[in-house]
Amino acid sequence: MGSASTAVAVLLISFFVMIILRFPIAYAVAISSVLCLWVQGLPLSTLCQYMVKGISSFSLMAVPFFITMGVLMGSGGISEKLIALANACVGWMTGGMAMVNIVASYFFGGISGSASADTASLGSILIPMMAEQGYDKDFATAVTITSSCEGLLVPPSHNMVIYAMSAGGVSVGALFLAGYIPGALLAITLMIGSYIISKKRHYPKGDKFSFKVLLKQLSISVWALAAVIIVVVGVVGGVFTATESAAIAVIYSLIVSVFIYKGVDWKGVWKIMDDCVNTLSIVLILISTSAVFGNCLTRLHVPDMAARAIIGVSNNPYVIALLLDLILLMLGCIMDMAPIILIATPILLPIATSIGMTPVQFGIIMVLNCGIGLLTPPVGAVLFIGSAVAKLPMEKVVKATLPFYLCMIVALLLITFIPGISMFLPNLIK
Repeated sequence: MGSASTAVAVLLISFFVMIILRFPIAYAVAISSVLCLWVQGLPLSTLCQYMVKGISSFSLMAVPFFITMGVLMGSGGISEKLIALANACVGWMTGGMAMVNIVASYFFGGISGSASADTASLGSILIPMMAEQGYDKDFATAVTITSSCEGLLVPPSHNMVIYAMSAGGVSVGALFLAGYIPGALLAITLMIGSYIISKKRHYPKGDKFSFKVLLKQLSISVWALAAVIIVVVGVVGGVFTATESAAIAVIYSLIVSVFIYKGVDWKGVWKIMDDCVNTLSIVLILISTSAVFGNCLTRLHVPDMAARAIIGVSNNPYVIALLLDLILLMLGCIMDMAPIILIATPILLPIATSIGMTPVQFGIIMVLNCGIGLLTPPVGAVLFIGSAVAKLPMEKVVKATLPFYLCMIVALLLITFIPGISMFLPNLIK
Protein backbone atom coordinates (compact mmCIF):
# COMPACT_ATOMS: atom_id res chain seq x y z
CA MET A 1 0.00 0.00 0.00
CA GLY A 2 1.43 3.38 -1.05
CA SER A 3 1.79 6.35 1.26
CA ALA A 4 -1.24 8.09 -0.29
CA SER A 5 -3.38 4.96 0.11
CA THR A 6 -2.22 4.62 3.72
CA ALA A 7 -3.13 8.24 4.42
CA VAL A 8 -6.61 7.77 2.89
CA ALA A 9 -7.17 4.63 4.95
CA VAL A 10 -6.05 6.34 8.16
CA LEU A 11 -8.24 9.38 7.46
CA LEU A 12 -11.45 7.52 6.64
CA ILE A 13 -11.14 4.52 8.99
CA SER A 14 -10.24 6.65 12.02
CA PHE A 15 -13.10 9.03 11.21
CA PHE A 16 -15.77 6.33 10.94
CA VAL A 17 -14.45 4.46 14.00
CA MET A 18 -14.80 7.64 16.07
CA ILE A 19 -18.29 8.23 14.66
CA ILE A 20 -19.30 4.70 15.69
CA LEU A 21 -17.82 5.34 19.15
CA ARG A 22 -20.03 8.46 19.34
CA PHE A 23 -17.20 11.01 19.46
CA PRO A 24 -18.43 14.59 19.01
CA ILE A 25 -18.34 15.15 15.26
CA ALA A 26 -15.93 18.09 15.45
CA TYR A 27 -13.44 15.99 17.44
CA ALA A 28 -13.77 13.08 15.02
CA VAL A 29 -13.08 15.34 12.03
CA ALA A 30 -10.15 17.11 13.71
CA ILE A 31 -8.42 14.01 15.12
CA SER A 32 -8.70 12.03 11.87
CA SER A 33 -7.29 15.04 9.98
CA VAL A 34 -4.35 15.27 12.42
CA LEU A 35 -3.60 11.56 12.00
CA CYS A 36 -3.73 11.93 8.21
CA LEU A 37 -1.33 14.91 8.25
CA TRP A 38 0.99 12.99 10.58
CA VAL A 39 1.06 9.94 8.26
CA GLN A 40 1.88 12.21 5.31
CA GLY A 41 4.73 13.81 7.28
CA LEU A 42 3.22 17.31 7.06
CA PRO A 43 3.71 19.85 9.87
CA LEU A 44 0.77 20.15 12.24
CA SER A 45 0.89 23.93 11.78
CA THR A 46 -0.94 23.11 8.52
CA LEU A 47 -3.94 22.22 10.66
CA CYS A 48 -4.19 25.73 12.11
CA GLN A 49 -3.67 27.36 8.72
CA TYR A 50 -6.51 25.47 7.09
CA MET A 51 -8.82 25.95 10.09
CA VAL A 52 -8.39 29.72 9.92
CA LYS A 53 -8.75 29.70 6.14
CA GLY A 54 -11.95 27.67 6.43
CA ILE A 55 -13.76 30.36 8.41
CA SER A 56 -12.16 33.41 6.76
CA SER A 57 -15.05 33.99 4.39
CA PHE A 58 -17.25 37.06 4.00
CA SER A 59 -20.24 34.98 2.86
CA LEU A 60 -19.89 32.81 5.97
CA MET A 61 -20.72 35.85 8.11
CA ALA A 62 -24.33 35.41 6.98
CA VAL A 63 -24.61 32.22 9.05
CA PRO A 64 -24.48 33.81 12.54
CA PHE A 65 -26.85 36.56 11.42
CA PHE A 66 -29.41 34.08 10.07
CA ILE A 67 -29.13 31.99 13.25
CA THR A 68 -29.68 35.12 15.36
CA MET A 69 -32.64 36.19 13.23
CA GLY A 70 -34.26 32.76 13.62
CA VAL A 71 -33.81 32.67 17.39
CA LEU A 72 -35.10 36.25 17.80
CA MET A 73 -38.21 35.60 15.74
CA GLY A 74 -38.79 32.20 17.33
CA SER A 75 -38.61 33.69 20.82
CA GLY A 76 -40.72 36.72 20.00
CA GLY A 77 -44.12 35.04 20.04
CA ILE A 78 -44.12 34.29 16.31
CA SER A 79 -45.01 30.61 16.63
CA GLU A 80 -48.56 31.14 17.87
CA LYS A 81 -49.31 33.69 15.15
CA LEU A 82 -48.05 31.44 12.36
CA ILE A 83 -50.05 28.50 13.75
CA ALA A 84 -53.18 30.69 13.71
CA LEU A 85 -52.45 31.72 10.10
CA ALA A 86 -51.95 28.08 9.07
CA ASN A 87 -55.18 27.12 10.83
CA ALA A 88 -57.05 29.78 8.85
CA CYS A 89 -55.59 28.34 5.62
CA VAL A 90 -56.02 24.57 6.03
CA GLY A 91 -57.61 23.82 9.41
CA TRP A 92 -60.95 23.01 7.75
CA MET A 93 -59.59 19.84 6.10
CA THR A 94 -59.84 16.27 7.40
CA GLY A 95 -57.01 15.90 9.89
CA GLY A 96 -57.00 19.68 10.05
CA MET A 97 -54.45 20.04 12.87
CA ALA A 98 -51.98 17.82 11.01
CA MET A 99 -52.37 20.07 7.97
CA VAL A 100 -51.93 23.12 10.20
CA ASN A 101 -48.73 21.60 11.59
CA ILE A 102 -47.31 21.07 8.10
CA VAL A 103 -48.25 24.52 6.76
CA ALA A 104 -47.07 26.27 9.95
CA SER A 105 -43.70 24.54 9.50
CA TYR A 106 -43.47 25.99 5.98
CA PHE A 107 -44.12 29.49 7.35
CA PHE A 108 -41.90 29.10 10.40
CA GLY A 109 -39.11 27.49 8.37
CA GLY A 110 -38.88 30.68 6.35
CA ILE A 111 -38.03 32.47 9.58
CA SER A 112 -35.95 30.00 11.59
CA GLY A 113 -34.23 28.02 8.81
CA SER A 114 -33.74 25.22 11.33
CA ALA A 115 -35.54 21.89 11.64
CA SER A 116 -34.51 21.60 15.29
CA ALA A 117 -35.90 25.05 16.16
CA ASP A 118 -39.10 24.26 14.25
CA THR A 119 -39.62 20.99 16.14
CA ALA A 120 -38.85 22.51 19.55
CA SER A 121 -40.95 25.65 19.03
CA LEU A 122 -43.99 24.40 17.11
CA GLY A 123 -43.90 20.91 18.60
CA SER A 124 -44.20 22.16 22.17
CA ILE A 125 -47.46 23.89 21.15
CA LEU A 126 -48.97 21.62 18.50
CA ILE A 127 -48.25 18.13 19.85
CA PRO A 128 -50.24 18.67 23.10
CA MET A 129 -52.92 20.55 21.14
CA MET A 130 -53.33 17.67 18.68
CA ALA A 131 -53.40 15.11 21.49
CA GLU A 132 -56.22 17.05 23.21
CA GLN A 133 -58.25 16.99 19.99
CA GLY A 134 -58.05 13.21 19.64
CA TYR A 135 -54.93 12.68 17.54
CA ASP A 136 -52.52 9.93 18.54
CA LYS A 137 -49.49 11.51 20.17
CA ASP A 138 -46.99 9.50 18.12
CA PHE A 139 -48.76 10.57 14.91
CA ALA A 140 -48.63 14.22 16.01
CA THR A 141 -44.92 13.88 16.75
CA ALA A 142 -44.22 12.21 13.39
CA VAL A 143 -46.02 15.02 11.54
CA THR A 144 -44.08 17.63 13.52
CA ILE A 145 -40.59 16.25 12.93
CA THR A 146 -41.05 15.44 9.24
CA SER A 147 -42.66 18.79 8.39
CA SER A 148 -39.82 20.58 10.20
CA CYS A 149 -37.54 19.63 7.29
CA GLU A 150 -39.42 22.13 5.12
CA GLY A 151 -37.52 24.83 7.01
CA LEU A 152 -34.24 23.52 5.59
CA LEU A 153 -35.44 24.19 2.05
CA VAL A 154 -37.41 27.41 2.50
CA PRO A 155 -35.16 30.50 2.58
CA PRO A 156 -33.40 31.97 4.37
CA SER A 157 -31.68 28.72 5.35
CA HIS A 158 -28.18 29.04 6.80
CA ASN A 159 -27.45 25.52 5.54
CA MET A 160 -27.85 26.90 2.00
CA VAL A 161 -25.15 29.45 2.80
CA ILE A 162 -22.84 26.71 4.09
CA TYR A 163 -23.46 24.69 0.91
CA ALA A 164 -22.80 27.73 -1.31
CA MET A 165 -19.46 28.23 0.44
CA SER A 166 -18.53 24.53 0.17
CA ALA A 167 -19.53 24.38 -3.51
CA GLY A 168 -17.33 27.37 -4.31
CA GLY A 169 -19.22 30.31 -5.71
CA VAL A 170 -22.80 29.02 -6.09
CA SER A 171 -25.28 31.91 -5.93
CA VAL A 172 -26.99 32.12 -2.55
CA GLY A 173 -29.87 33.99 -4.16
CA ALA A 174 -30.40 31.18 -6.68
CA LEU A 175 -30.37 28.62 -3.86
CA PHE A 176 -32.92 30.65 -1.91
CA LEU A 177 -35.25 30.80 -4.92
CA ALA A 178 -34.72 27.12 -5.71
CA GLY A 179 -35.93 26.04 -2.26
CA TYR A 180 -39.49 27.39 -2.42
CA ILE A 181 -41.09 24.85 -4.80
CA PRO A 182 -39.27 21.78 -3.37
CA GLY A 183 -40.32 22.92 0.12
CA ALA A 184 -43.93 23.22 -1.07
CA LEU A 185 -43.69 19.82 -2.79
CA LEU A 186 -42.47 18.24 0.45
CA ALA A 187 -45.37 19.88 2.30
CA ILE A 188 -47.89 18.56 -0.25
CA THR A 189 -46.59 14.97 -0.07
CA LEU A 190 -46.72 15.08 3.74
CA MET A 191 -50.26 16.52 3.61
CA ILE A 192 -51.37 13.71 1.31
CA GLY A 193 -49.92 11.14 3.71
CA SER A 194 -51.55 12.88 6.67
CA TYR A 195 -54.92 13.03 4.89
CA ILE A 196 -54.88 9.28 4.14
CA ILE A 197 -53.98 8.38 7.73
CA SER A 198 -56.49 10.91 9.15
CA LYS A 199 -59.26 9.54 6.97
CA LYS A 200 -58.46 5.99 8.05
CA ARG A 201 -58.32 6.87 11.76
CA HIS A 202 -61.26 9.32 11.65
CA TYR A 203 -59.32 12.29 12.95
CA PRO A 204 -61.43 15.47 13.28
CA LYS A 205 -61.81 18.49 10.99
CA GLY A 206 -61.35 22.05 12.18
CA ASP A 207 -63.64 25.05 11.80
CA LYS A 208 -65.07 25.95 8.40
CA PHE A 209 -62.95 28.08 6.12
CA SER A 210 -63.45 31.82 6.57
CA PHE A 211 -61.85 34.33 4.21
CA LYS A 212 -62.36 37.06 6.80
CA VAL A 213 -60.43 35.10 9.46
CA LEU A 214 -57.68 34.37 6.93
CA LEU A 215 -57.23 38.08 6.17
CA LYS A 216 -57.19 38.90 9.87
CA GLN A 217 -54.48 36.33 10.66
CA LEU A 218 -52.49 37.38 7.60
CA SER A 219 -52.52 40.99 8.78
CA ILE A 220 -51.22 39.89 12.18
CA SER A 221 -48.49 37.63 10.74
CA VAL A 222 -47.35 40.00 8.00
CA TRP A 223 -44.63 41.50 10.21
CA ALA A 224 -43.04 38.07 10.67
CA LEU A 225 -43.36 37.05 7.00
CA ALA A 226 -41.88 40.39 5.90
CA ALA A 227 -38.49 39.33 7.31
CA VAL A 228 -38.26 36.59 4.67
CA ILE A 229 -39.31 39.00 1.92
CA ILE A 230 -36.59 41.45 2.95
CA VAL A 231 -33.91 38.78 2.73
CA VAL A 232 -35.00 37.03 -0.46
CA VAL A 233 -35.96 40.10 -2.48
CA GLY A 234 -32.85 41.94 -1.32
CA VAL A 235 -30.48 39.13 -2.29
CA VAL A 236 -32.18 38.12 -5.54
CA GLY A 237 -32.69 41.73 -6.60
CA GLY A 238 -29.03 42.51 -6.03
CA VAL A 239 -29.83 45.22 -3.49
CA PHE A 240 -27.41 43.69 -1.02
CA THR A 241 -25.40 40.52 -0.44
CA ALA A 242 -26.57 37.55 1.61
CA THR A 243 -24.43 38.74 4.53
CA GLU A 244 -25.79 42.28 4.39
CA SER A 245 -29.37 41.02 4.08
CA ALA A 246 -28.87 38.76 7.10
CA ALA A 247 -27.59 41.70 9.18
CA ILE A 248 -30.58 43.83 8.16
CA ALA A 249 -32.93 40.93 8.97
CA VAL A 250 -31.46 40.70 12.50
CA ILE A 251 -32.19 44.39 13.14
CA TYR A 252 -35.69 44.01 11.70
CA SER A 253 -36.35 40.86 13.79
CA LEU A 254 -35.19 42.66 16.93
CA ILE A 255 -37.60 45.54 16.29
CA VAL A 256 -40.53 43.22 15.52
CA SER A 257 -39.95 40.90 18.49
CA VAL A 258 -39.38 43.65 21.08
CA PHE A 259 -41.56 46.55 19.95
CA ILE A 260 -44.34 45.11 17.74
CA TYR A 261 -45.14 41.60 19.00
CA LYS A 262 -43.56 42.31 22.42
CA GLY A 263 -42.78 38.63 22.87
CA VAL A 264 -39.36 39.30 24.38
CA ASP A 265 -37.84 42.08 26.50
CA TRP A 266 -34.29 43.40 26.50
CA LYS A 267 -33.25 40.96 29.23
CA GLY A 268 -34.54 38.15 27.02
CA VAL A 269 -32.58 39.57 24.08
CA TRP A 270 -29.30 39.16 25.97
CA LYS A 271 -30.21 35.55 26.79
CA ILE A 272 -30.99 34.97 23.09
CA MET A 273 -27.58 36.37 22.14
CA ASP A 274 -25.94 33.98 24.62
CA ASP A 275 -27.77 31.03 23.02
CA CYS A 276 -26.72 32.21 19.56
CA VAL A 277 -23.06 32.38 20.58
CA ASN A 278 -23.24 28.81 21.90
CA THR A 279 -24.82 27.59 18.64
CA LEU A 280 -22.44 29.58 16.49
CA SER A 281 -19.35 28.25 18.28
CA ILE A 282 -20.42 24.70 17.40
CA VAL A 283 -21.04 25.65 13.76
CA LEU A 284 -17.71 27.47 13.34
CA ILE A 285 -15.73 24.65 14.96
CA LEU A 286 -17.36 22.21 12.53
CA ILE A 287 -16.62 24.44 9.55
CA SER A 288 -13.00 25.03 10.52
CA THR A 289 -12.19 21.38 11.22
CA SER A 290 -14.09 20.25 8.12
CA ALA A 291 -11.93 22.61 6.05
CA VAL A 292 -8.86 20.62 7.13
CA PHE A 293 -10.64 17.32 6.47
CA GLY A 294 -11.74 18.51 3.03
CA ASN A 295 -8.22 19.63 2.17
CA CYS A 296 -6.88 16.20 3.13
CA LEU A 297 -9.47 14.59 0.84
CA THR A 298 -8.55 16.88 -2.05
CA ARG A 299 -4.81 16.46 -1.55
CA LEU A 300 -5.24 12.68 -1.63
CA HIS A 301 -7.55 12.80 -4.72
CA VAL A 302 -10.39 11.11 -2.87
CA PRO A 303 -13.07 12.97 -4.92
CA ASP A 304 -11.55 11.58 -8.13
CA MET A 305 -11.45 8.07 -6.71
CA ALA A 306 -15.06 8.35 -5.53
CA ALA A 307 -16.16 9.60 -8.94
CA ARG A 308 -14.44 6.70 -10.71
CA ALA A 309 -15.96 4.21 -8.26
CA ILE A 310 -19.50 5.51 -8.72
CA ILE A 311 -19.24 5.85 -12.50
CA GLY A 312 -17.72 2.36 -12.56
CA VAL A 313 -20.99 0.97 -11.21
CA SER A 314 -23.00 2.37 -14.12
CA ASN A 315 -22.88 5.01 -16.84
CA ASN A 316 -26.62 5.56 -16.56
CA PRO A 317 -27.23 9.06 -15.11
CA TYR A 318 -30.43 7.90 -13.38
CA VAL A 319 -28.56 5.12 -11.58
CA ILE A 320 -25.78 7.52 -10.60
CA ALA A 321 -28.35 10.01 -9.27
CA LEU A 322 -29.92 7.23 -7.16
CA LEU A 323 -26.48 6.27 -5.86
CA LEU A 324 -25.83 9.89 -4.84
CA ASP A 325 -29.12 9.94 -2.93
CA LEU A 326 -28.31 6.61 -1.29
CA ILE A 327 -24.83 7.78 -0.21
CA LEU A 328 -26.24 10.97 1.31
CA LEU A 329 -29.03 9.09 3.09
CA MET A 330 -26.50 6.66 4.56
CA LEU A 331 -24.27 9.52 5.71
CA GLY A 332 -27.33 11.15 7.27
CA CYS A 333 -27.79 8.12 9.50
CA ILE A 334 -24.38 8.58 11.13
CA MET A 335 -23.54 12.30 10.77
CA ASP A 336 -25.15 15.66 11.39
CA MET A 337 -26.18 17.97 8.57
CA ALA A 338 -23.43 20.61 8.50
CA PRO A 339 -20.52 18.12 8.45
CA ILE A 340 -22.14 16.18 5.59
CA ILE A 341 -22.49 19.36 3.53
CA LEU A 342 -18.94 20.46 4.28
CA ILE A 343 -17.29 17.08 3.66
CA ALA A 344 -19.44 15.50 0.94
CA THR A 345 -19.98 18.53 -1.33
CA PRO A 346 -16.41 18.63 -2.76
CA ILE A 347 -16.61 14.88 -3.40
CA LEU A 348 -20.10 14.46 -4.83
CA LEU A 349 -20.76 17.78 -6.59
CA PRO A 350 -18.39 17.04 -9.53
CA ILE A 351 -20.16 13.69 -10.01
CA ALA A 352 -23.56 15.39 -9.97
CA THR A 353 -22.53 18.00 -12.51
CA SER A 354 -21.05 15.29 -14.75
CA ILE A 355 -24.54 13.78 -15.20
CA GLY A 356 -26.17 17.12 -15.99
CA MET A 357 -27.28 18.41 -12.59
CA THR A 358 -26.68 22.06 -11.84
CA PRO A 359 -24.93 22.92 -8.56
CA VAL A 360 -28.15 24.63 -7.44
CA GLN A 361 -30.30 21.53 -8.01
CA PHE A 362 -27.73 19.32 -6.29
CA GLY A 363 -27.73 21.72 -3.33
CA ILE A 364 -31.47 21.23 -2.89
CA ILE A 365 -31.08 17.45 -3.21
CA MET A 366 -28.28 17.42 -0.64
CA VAL A 367 -30.21 19.55 1.87
CA LEU A 368 -33.32 17.34 1.61
CA ASN A 369 -31.26 14.15 1.96
CA CYS A 370 -29.57 15.58 5.03
CA GLY A 371 -32.98 16.62 6.36
CA ILE A 372 -34.21 13.04 6.11
CA GLY A 373 -31.02 12.02 7.92
CA LEU A 374 -32.01 14.26 10.84
CA LEU A 375 -35.02 11.98 11.36
CA THR A 376 -33.22 8.64 11.23
CA PRO A 377 -31.49 6.83 14.10
CA PRO A 378 -28.90 6.58 15.51
CA VAL A 379 -27.85 10.24 15.12
CA GLY A 380 -31.15 11.91 14.14
CA ALA A 381 -31.07 15.14 16.16
CA VAL A 382 -34.61 16.20 15.21
CA LEU A 383 -35.91 12.71 16.02
CA PHE A 384 -34.46 13.00 19.53
CA ILE A 385 -35.88 16.50 20.00
CA GLY A 386 -39.34 15.37 18.87
CA SER A 387 -39.25 12.39 21.22
CA ALA A 388 -38.18 14.63 24.11
CA VAL A 389 -40.86 17.26 23.41
CA ALA A 390 -43.60 14.59 23.17
CA LYS A 391 -42.15 12.53 26.04
CA LEU A 392 -42.39 9.37 23.93
CA PRO A 393 -39.88 6.53 23.37
CA MET A 394 -37.85 7.04 20.21
CA GLU A 395 -38.86 3.59 18.90
CA LYS A 396 -42.55 4.53 19.00
CA VAL A 397 -41.91 7.80 17.15
CA VAL A 398 -39.85 6.00 14.47
CA LYS A 399 -42.67 3.49 13.90
CA ALA A 400 -45.22 6.31 13.49
CA THR A 401 -42.86 8.14 11.13
CA LEU A 402 -42.47 5.24 8.66
CA PRO A 403 -45.34 6.36 6.33
CA PHE A 404 -43.92 9.87 6.31
CA TYR A 405 -40.45 8.59 5.37
CA LEU A 406 -42.13 7.23 2.24
CA CYS A 407 -43.69 10.64 1.51
CA MET A 408 -40.30 12.31 1.89
CA ILE A 409 -38.60 9.77 -0.39
CA VAL A 410 -41.25 10.41 -3.05
CA ALA A 411 -40.54 14.15 -2.84
CA LEU A 412 -36.79 13.47 -2.97
CA LEU A 413 -37.08 11.32 -6.11
CA LEU A 414 -39.24 13.91 -7.86
CA ILE A 415 -36.72 16.66 -7.06
CA THR A 416 -33.85 14.42 -8.18
CA PHE A 417 -35.30 13.44 -11.56
CA ILE A 418 -37.29 16.57 -12.46
CA PRO A 419 -34.79 19.48 -12.51
CA GLY A 420 -37.55 22.00 -13.22
CA ILE A 421 -38.91 21.63 -9.69
CA SER A 422 -35.77 23.21 -8.29
CA MET A 423 -34.73 25.35 -11.24
CA PHE A 424 -38.05 26.91 -12.32
CA LEU A 425 -37.88 29.99 -10.10
CA PRO A 426 -34.11 30.63 -10.48
CA ASN A 427 -34.43 30.37 -14.28
CA LEU A 428 -37.57 32.52 -14.29
CA ILE A 429 -36.03 35.34 -12.26
CA LYS A 430 -32.72 35.08 -14.08
